[in-house]
Amino acid sequence: MPGDGLRPILIVLIDGYADWETALISAHARQGHAMALRHATPGGGRVSSMGGLAGADLPDVVVQGDEVIVLCGGDGWAAGAAPALDPLLIAAHRRGQVIAAISGATLALARNGLLDRLRHTSDAAGFLAGHAPGYRGGDFYTDRPYAVRDRGIITAPGTAPVSFAAEVLAAAGLPANKVADFRKIMAREH
Repeated sequence: MPGDGLRPILIVLIDGYADWETALISAHARQGHAMALRHATPGGGRVSSMGGLAGADLPDVVVQGDEVIVLCGGDGWAAGAAPALDPLLIAAHRRGQVIAAISGATLALARNGLLDRLRHTSDAAGFLAGHAPGYRGGDFYTDRPYAVRDRGIITAPGTAPVSFAAEVLAAAGLPANKVADFRKIMAREH
C-alpha cells in the first residue's frame, strides 16, 4: 500500500501460540483498515494454537521491508526448543524496525539483549530472569498490566492484548485518532 503511510505487519506464530494475543491486531488491521498483514512461523509449515486452531502452509519468517514484527506469545517460547530468531530480531532493530512481543514471546527479546537497556514488561518480574539466561534488563522492567513501548520495542503481558494491539497499530502508522477510537471501543466492556 505505497503512499498510505502505513507499514505492513508481520505476525510470527510458533506451535502452541496464544490465540487471543494477536487476534485483535489481525482483525483490526485487515478488516478495519485494509493494512498489509502476514503471518509466518520459523522454518515455515504448520502450527496449532493453544486453543487448537491449526494454521497450515505458513511461510518461513523472512522480513520484507519495514514491517512491524509482532511475536505472538505461547508456552513454546519458554521451552528448550524455542525458535532462535536472534539474528533476525537484532538486525531488524538495528534497521529501526519496531518489534513487538507479548507474554512468553518477550523471552525472545530478553535472550538476545534487546530488553537490557529499555523499559519493558512481561508476564511477571521473575519470568524473564527465570527463563532467559543472560537477561540483564531487570532494572528496566516495569510491572504494568498494559503494553509498554520504548525505543522501537513494544512489550506486554498476555493479559493485555488490547493495549498491545493499540501500540502495534500505532507503530504501523495508524493515525492517533483511529488508535484512540480502537481503545475506546475495546474499553466499553470494562
